[in-house]
Amino acid sequence: MKNGISSWPKALIAVDVLALLGLAFASYMVFVYAPIEAVMGPVQKVFYFHVATGWVGMLGFGAAVVAGIAYLITRKTIWDLVGLGAIEIGLVFMLINIATGSIWARPIWNTWWTWDPRLTTATIMELVYAAYLMLRGGVEDPEKRARFGAIYAIIGFISVPLTFFSIRIYRTIHPLVIGGNDPTADGSFAMTPAMSTTFMVSLIVFTVVYISLLWHRIRLGQLGERVERLRIQHSA
Repeated sequence: MKNGISSWPKALIAVDVLALLGLAFASYMVFVYAPIEAVMGPVQKVFYFHVATGWVGMLGFGAAVVAGIAYLITRKTIWDLVGLGAIEIGLVFMLINIATGSIWARPIWNTWWTWDPRLTTATIMELVYAAYLMLRGGVEDPEKRARFGAIYAIIGFISVPLTFFSIRIYRTIHPLVIGGNDPTADGSFAMTPAMSTTFMVSLIVFTVVYISLLWHRIRLGQLGERVERLRIQHSA
């Protein structure tokens, strides 16, 4: 279709290209431009991806709150698609965040996992939104499902600030990368200007990647709805 949902918007193509080029540039900065940390060595480079994916995951859960509020006000299905896509992609990025954190923890903490406040709250947050998908799948009525999803996304967001501020509220061995440096944390480090630049580039690039993926997910949801309507029409 030339002007329908199935057409590929030029703006989306531009975002896709920007995301791909950004990933290549960010990878160069991480593995070539940024210096190797003096104490931790090469494994410290995991943090550029670890923090960026965590940021994008929380960004997705925040976008779901906005979409949920918009749906409750307007009752437009597009906002339900936005909320669903935002949480699905946020879950994937948070899973990558937890996995990369374990990769870093093994040589630094000598364990893949410990029940540190940050790790515990991040896991709870991941489970909260995984439950969103499972519970949503049990609601057959589209309108009730969308309303339930909107309310759940708003209430579930409580887990996000709890996770973010956990290492600022509780005593923890997790390094505080954003907003300062706790010298008592096991694995704490101070970033050089080159590290800080690489860190910010990673955050920006992964944000663009998230926008690209969410846009594609919304379009996929719209196409799915169109297919469902056509199926109902032909079966009637």
